[in-house]
Amino acid sequence: MSRFSVERYVETDTGHRVPNHKSKCRVLHGHRYRFTAKVSGELVDTPGDSSQGMVIDFSDIARILNEEVHDVVDHCTVLWKEDSLITECNLSKEDCGGRLLIVDFIPTAENFAKWAYDRLKAPIESVHPTLCLESVSVRETPKSIASYPSIL
Repeated sequence: MSRFSVERYVETDTGHRVPNHKSKCRVLHGHRYRFTAKVSGELVDTPGDSSQGMVIDFSDIARILNEEVHDVVDHCTVLWKEDSLITECNLSKEDCGGRLLIVDFIPTAENFAKWAYDRLKAPIESVHPTLCLESVSVRETPKSIASYPSIL
């Protein structure tokens, strides 16, 4: 059978900072991130199946993207657990309108791509046995995109 790939994305408005960065990215700021999941698989050929003729229904990818990524980081400040803003400034969840996510990684586009991939892989691949989450890309700005894993 032939394999196809499809892509779907969600966008979030998310604050972060890269504390050790050599320029302005060390300052708390935000982006309109675009998280894109690339999924491959064989076409569903079960007669009468809602997804017949598709790799996966786009609405299934959208639901999973929303649950695992959008609803977690949209209108949220994401900080690395070792960021001095948390300790030295006593930054709390309440200071961020209840939307503060502390993570084990520096919140760069590259690390967000791996974080999202890890959250999306199992739920997407459980929809149908031939599905494979190929990659997740994160567009931080219109000119800056990171993908995980790197497809060479």
